[in-house]
Amino acid sequence: MSTIFSKIAAGEIPSYKCAESEKFYAFLDINPVTKGHTLVIPRKEVDYIFDMDDADLAEFEVFAKRVARALRQVVPCTKVAQVVLGLEVPHAHIHLLPMNSEADVDFRRHVEVGSEEQQELAARILAAFEAIG
Repeated sequence: MSTIFSKIAAGEIPSYKCAESEKFYAFLDINPVTKGHTLVIPRKEVDYIFDMDDADLAEFEVFAKRVARALRQVVPCTKVAQVVLGLEVPHAHIHLLPMNSEADVDFRRHVEVGSEEQQELAARILAAFEAIG
C-alpha cells in the first residue's frame, strides 16, 4: 500500500515541490515548524531510514544537502537543521528546518505560512536547487 508521501511524490496529492530527482523528492511541510520547513523523502518506500541500503542512504543525504543549500539561499537563516523523526507516516523522511537558534527546532510549536507564500517559497527553493546542479 502506498504511503501518503509516495502519493505526494507521484503527484497524486498536491504539494509544494522544492526539489526532485529520479530517486528523491522534497516538498514544504503543510504544518511547518519554521518558515521553509521542508520534507525530503526517498521515492522508494522504506519505513525506517536506517533500513535503507548504504548507497541509497548516502545518495539521500547528498540530495538533502543540495536541498538544504537551496533552502538557505531562499530563507534567511544561520543554518538548516536536519531532523529525522516521525512515526505517523511509515516512510523514511528528513525534516530540513531553517534556524537561527536551537529554539527554532521545537516540534511542539508551528508557524502559519499562507498558501500563496508556500507556493512562492517552493518555487524559489526549486529554482535555487536547480541552479546548484
